[in-house]
Amino acid sequence: MSRTGRYLTGVYPGTFDPVTKGHLHLIRRASRIVDHLIVGVADNPRKGPLFSQQERLEMLQTDIQNLPEKGCEIEVKSFNTLLVEFAKENNASCIFRGLRAVSDFEYEFQMTGMNSKLDPTIETVFLMAADKWQFVSASFVKEVSSHGGDIEKFVTPHVAELLKKKFKK
Repeated sequence: MSRTGRYLTGVYPGTFDPVTKGHLHLIRRASRIVDHLIVGVADNPRKGPLFSQQERLEMLQTDIQNLPEKGCEIEVKSFNTLLVEFAKENNASCIFRGLRAVSDFEYEFQMTGMNSKLDPTIETVFLMAADKWQFVSASFVKEVSSHGGDIEKFVTPHVAELLKKKFKK
């Protein structure tokens, strides 16, 4: 129970294709703010994901299971609706978004504005990426991995192995 006397649920959405150590760092931090955190895996075919939605769900579940110092219960769910609808369905009062650089801000600012018009009761909470993760993106990780580069600094060994298998095909 939070200091407000309410049970707070938050949603941290993303494509997670693949999940990076930067994502996991934000998940751990968000889990310290709410009583229940739902990591929402977006089914976003427009992004042309390398991993299926089921593979991304399993990847996250494995990595979250091994995450040290979790602050609350963390649940992983898939969704293919508007983010605010997913948040409402799960009784979430806030949406967590990670910011790596100023370039992320404009897009996130626009999305937050739209989400607040769709449901003004759901707050957006921005978490700045830690210095060591600011340059890490799933897209860069896939690019480096596709060329046989070392990605072990950016993803867990489990995810690194899954990426190696994908690019061997």
